[in-house]
Amino acid sequence: QVQLVESGGALVQAGDSLRLSCVASGPTFSGYVIGWFRQAPGKARDLVGSISQSGSSTYYADSVKGRFTISRVNAKKTVYLQMDSLKPEDTAVYYCAARFGTALTGTYDYWGQGTQVTVSS
Repeated sequence: QVQLVESGGALVQAGDSLRLSCVASGPTFSGYVIGWFRQAPGKARDLVGSISQSGSSTYYADSVKGRFTISRVNAKKTVYLQMDSLKPEDTAVYYCAARFGTALTGTYDYWGQGTQVTVSS
């Protein structure tokens, strides 16, 4: 089992950059695919992007492709979400999650508590 804790959320202006961190505890972090999700008020939770166990493969939603970058440092049990050129529509609670297997999309098994990102225009 893995526990996940997100941090780095903040209030920023449109065009700014922000980096979120997801720190895991547990012995098998490197065995999990890690995804970043977000949920805006009144909307469903959507997958923003994900990264494979080794970090060699990534997936991004079309809405963030070219602006967001996911990376991981397994030795630190940490996954990052670098968010550039932020837009007001990026405002949401951001969650990291872990899943077994190799697919970058699908059902995720473990979730963090979320961190709020607010982008003002």
